Amino acid sequence: MKIETRSIEYIPANERHGKAKGLFPVWFAANMHITTLVTGSLCVTFGLNLFWSVAAIIVGNLLGAIFMASHSAQGPKLGIPQMIQSRAQFGVIGAVIPLILVIFMYLGFFASSGLLGAQVLSSALNLNVTWSIIILNIITFTVTMIGHDLIHKMQKYLTWVFIFVFIAATFIVFQLPVPAGSWSPSGFNLSTFMLSVSVVATWQISYAPYVADYSRYLPIDTNYSKTFWYTYAGTVLGTVWMMVLGVLLTTAIPNFLSNSGTNLANQFGSLAFIMFIVIILGQFSINVFNLYGAFMSTVSTVEPFSKIKVTPKVRGYFVFGIATFGTLLSILGQGNFLSNFINFILFISYFLIPWTAINLVDFYVLRHGEYSIEDIFDLNGKYGKINKITSIAFLVSIIAEIPFMNTTLYVGPAAKAMGGADVAWILGLVVPSVIYYVMMKRKLSKTSVSSVDSETSSNLI
Repeated sequence: MKIETRSIEYIPANERHGKAKGLFPVWFAANMHITTLVTGSLCVTFGLNLFWSVAAIIVGNLLGAIFMASHSAQGPKLGIPQMIQSRAQFGVIGAVIPLILVIFMYLGFFASSGLLGAQVLSSALNLNVTWSIIILNIITFTVTMIGHDLIHKMQKYLTWVFIFVFIAATFIVFQLPVPAGSWSPSGFNLSTFMLSVSVVATWQISYAPYVADYSRYLPIDTNYSKTFWYTYAGTVLGTVWMMVLGVLLTTAIPNFLSNSGTNLANQFGSLAFIMFIVIILGQFSINVFNLYGAFMSTVSTVEPFSKIKVTPKVRGYFVFGIATFGTLLSILGQGNFLSNFINFILFISYFLIPWTAINLVDFYVLRHGEYSIEDIFDLNGKYGKINKITSIAFLVSIIAEIPFMNTTLYVGPAAKAMGGADVAWILGLVVPSVIYYVMMKRKLSKTSVSSVDSETSSNLI
């Protein structure tokens, strides 16, 4: 298979291919890994029983995936990667701010997923963890270099592997004994439930910077609703499945999270090696996404200042450099560094949620998907260098979120007052949506009037 020749540029009609249904395995397989399972387990560690943990997982996924899948529908229409679309809202230079935040996120998840996969590989084959990290990341680099089509094909085959193996895993896990009352709807705690819903919804929303990267090659006439629903179904089904397994295993097995990969594999008894392989494949799958996204975002960041042409050779330099840096983070992360770094990455997600809101309001409500692709790549184009309205909406929304945040790094006074409930993500969606819509609609109306006046004057002359 040939190396992908496109990077952040527009995908012309004659290179478009595929069908919307191909997005289901892309996003289903992207969530069938141990990191998803562990994230779901947090509902139990926060204090919810099985009944309310499963309820929080379902509610959080159904809500968060709405925003995630809405980004997917942008890909066929615009034919460019997700994050470079931000130039239409933030300006060509202003978009560097969310891009840098996203690069940090990709690197953090690349390092953590790489380390988790390497630990499982090391445990299964008795290899040194550092060498396991390097081996897995070399394979990840290779697939990422080849690019989009190989990623789609890989996810298609992995989907079938994950379905068969996790059906067996689900049967085994549901046989495990759990404490009495675990499935009881009594003992509901609203604050803990809201915190759990927040974590789960944020998991889905954190995929927003990835999404259009994998739908941008679809034909331009691809139906919005099909793109949305195939993405939505894939990401919700995969995530709910893994997170529910996570809360079951955490409830049934003491100290499950101390070594989640090995503890899960051991449920297969003499066939544990099968689950070891599947866990490694899952971490490898999501890490290809992380590396591919980091490559796209890095190129999008430097392009306005250098007008670089991404040939396969240049692509190799970028991907290798990012993979090397991520590998170093994974190796360093064998101590306490990585856990602290990942806390920082999750903290960054509070800044990405307002980006999501602004991007979706602009695309669906204000401009109805109509953009000038040429101006997105032009420093002096219609979208300008920096959009002051977007900057204000973005800054105000972050300030509004701060009192309601609940993280290991910081807990806001409003979150404390509500018993730890985290509703910052809701404010991060609502506040920028309202501010950006009101201010930008006024600006676009004035621009439209000015254009009509200019055209009228020209006709009179």
